[in-house]
Amino acid sequence: MASPPSGLDGTCKLLPEPAPSDVLFDRIAEEYAALADEYGPRNVLVLKRHPAGLESLTEALAGIDVTDGSPRSPRVESLPEHASKVLEEYDPTLDRLEYEERIELISLVIDGASRDVPAYLERAATHESFARDVGQLLLEATRQQLRLDDVADQEPHDSLAFLYAMNDRFHAELESRGYVERADVIPRTVELLESDTDGLRTRVTDSIDAVLAVEFEEYRRLDRRYLAALARDAELVCLGERHASVERTRVEPGRIEDLVGDELDVTVLESALERTDDDQRTTPPHHSITRLLATGEPSQPTGPGGVEPINTDDRFEPAEHGRARRIRTRTARDQVSAVASEIQALRDRHDWSFDAFAVAVPRIERVPETRRQLREAGVPTATIGTPSLAEDPVVHELYAFVTLQCERERDPDRIDAELVDDAIDDRTVRSREGTETTEPRDVSIERLRARVEDVTPELLASCTASSVARSLERWIRLTDLKGRIAREEAWVDAREQYASVRRVLEIARFVEETDLVGPDWQGLRRMLRRTIQYDAPYVHAVETQPPTGGVTVCAVDDCKYDSWEAVFLLDLLDENYPGEQFLTQLFPTAWLRGMDSYPAVTDPSVNDITDTFATIDAADTVGDPFKTYHAQRSRRRLALGTRAARTHLYCCSYERGSGGLRRTYDESRYLQLIDATAGLDLPNVETDTAAAIHGETNALEALLAQPHGELERILREASTGGEADLGATEELFEEIAVVLENGDVDDELAEAVRSQFEFAAGEVVRDD
Repeated sequence: MASPPSGLDGTCKLLPEPAPSDVLFDRIAEEYAALADEYGPRNVLVLKRHPAGLESLTEALAGIDVTDGSPRSPRVESLPEHASKVLEEYDPTLDRLEYEERIELISLVIDGASRDVPAYLERAATHESFARDVGQLLLEATRQQLRLDDVADQEPHDSLAFLYAMNDRFHAELESRGYVERADVIPRTVELLESDTDGLRTRVTDSIDAVLAVEFEEYRRLDRRYLAALARDAELVCLGERHASVERTRVEPGRIEDLVGDELDVTVLESALERTDDDQRTTPPHHSITRLLATGEPSQPTGPGGVEPINTDDRFEPAEHGRARRIRTRTARDQVSAVASEIQALRDRHDWSFDAFAVAVPRIERVPETRRQLREAGVPTATIGTPSLAEDPVVHELYAFVTLQCERERDPDRIDAELVDDAIDDRTVRSREGTETTEPRDVSIERLRARVEDVTPELLASCTASSVARSLERWIRLTDLKGRIAREEAWVDAREQYASVRRVLEIARFVEETDLVGPDWQGLRRMLRRTIQYDAPYVHAVETQPPTGGVTVCAVDDCKYDSWEAVFLLDLLDENYPGEQFLTQLFPTAWLRGMDSYPAVTDPSVNDITDTFATIDAADTVGDPFKTYHAQRSRRRLALGTRAARTHLYCCSYERGSGGLRRTYDESRYLQLIDATAGLDLPNVETDTAAAIHGETNALEALLAQPHGELERILREASTGGEADLGATEELFEEIAVVLENGDVDDELAEAVRSQFEFAAGEVVRDD
């Protein structure tokens, strides 16, 4: 849908390329200090496009000295948060639709659809990612105010037209119930501000004399309209970075300076890394790699001999501004193990805490597995989020409890009899032999008995209250669920399981308030089942730097908004960077190219590509426009991941099977580009067994591997006619024996080491 121009009136300052976060914060602080001096800190609104990294920005601005002595309390808000507050001021009675509520309501709308579901969508619904992909598409359509009527003249694909129609019906249902979807907050607030409905804009902007809009490169069409309405009577300063937009360019091609209109005075700033101020910060050693990925230029000569200055006098000395380290392993698990070992080595060398490290994965779905593998290797992780409900044992316990209460409502005598009947144990045994029962009550009883010692009819009866929410709370209290979590789980898992308990209780309370389902056990079970089925890993907010500390594990996109001393970029394979499946798995790529009405860039022209990405400077380098456009977005994502490292950057990859016994590294083409560019250095990190061992877990694994390793070495020498030094082996084994005998070694560990010697000697044969 076409929209009026944003009407932005003010100044826009753009850094020439993605800069390290400390440099970026310095530039933001300079602009904020000037505005705060002129208008006072409380009259300057700092508006950040993305909520991530809000605390870091607030802390950076809180240290600014204001000439009039005003308190250092900057007003810093994300644009979605500010829009939400404005909408709430307009109508406090509006309820924002929660994630679980959205799942239930939209499923009811689809179930009641009057038009036939296209055959393609019926087939696609069997795929695991179907619900998530549909949800993301509808959310994006809502953010862009796309309705079926808006795209009707483009003759949308039948499946896309069906989904848009469902979205329209869904929002009509929301409006009739007094709900507002989170994705609809900014579009709805934009209209209210532009029309100044009931004097809303006047009230909201009364205390705003200046607006500093940061991350301006990511402001979309509606975001810019929101900003224009908010800053109509205030001084507007926009600050952004060229070659750094990833989110906006997903739905809107072009560079931000070409989209803002003539009334916004755009200036490209001098690179902060080339200034010669006394307080200039050290350029990261990998800065040229970031520049190459973002702009296509590996370096920018500023002194004699084409090198960058590293001091403030007339001397120019070569500086390593194109160096990162590469970790190459055989398997994905080995990759994470090598990363864990390198983290321990850096900690020993620099005395860094664990929260100085970040491990970035291509997709957020990779976060749970990566985090678990790091912790198994002895590295604590800090990432806190809400994982998929289907993966949480606490949710399974509560769902089993709800299921049994449903069964007790229908036939209490039967359930009570089965709880005390030993036959349930027979069914459990049979299930181990491959004939597992699928009856919900049997599965639920087994799940509860696996987690709670004594599940009796009396316990279930005592957890029956006047409401389903109170009954759940009684089960949690009487079975000491929270205590069990605290005793049995690591603190990271405990925090997430507590969050899952809260989510289930919120669903129970919603069931009692809504007319979507009955306010009883059947209604709660239906809604909880749908939520578990359609939930996606880490679909909710992810907190990557909680106060407890630990290594951050996050999607590479989140690296844009923070920085760490060392960053490990995992899975640098061509299937991830750039990848093969762009935008969505819902439709084939060939279909997407022809879907002009899809809420993303699907049919870019060659000019769109060259205008958006400096890394494509000639039309003859463009093959498939769709793939080229989104491959360049993937390259930019990687660039922003590299700039998140302050001092150490690691590029990590692993071998992949390619049929039969053959294996290949299949490294990302962008990693190969870095390796092939003159002046950029990618030394390999030693990952073999001869490398130094760091960390308790790695040391234990190495110790347990010694008996087999030494035996294999001797046999290898013997089979080739060589001479094995048995003296070195005897010396090693004697040292291990002394440690086991006299050292402060756990009894179980000592027994494990002795068992390895027995296996190596052939005294024990494993019966697999």
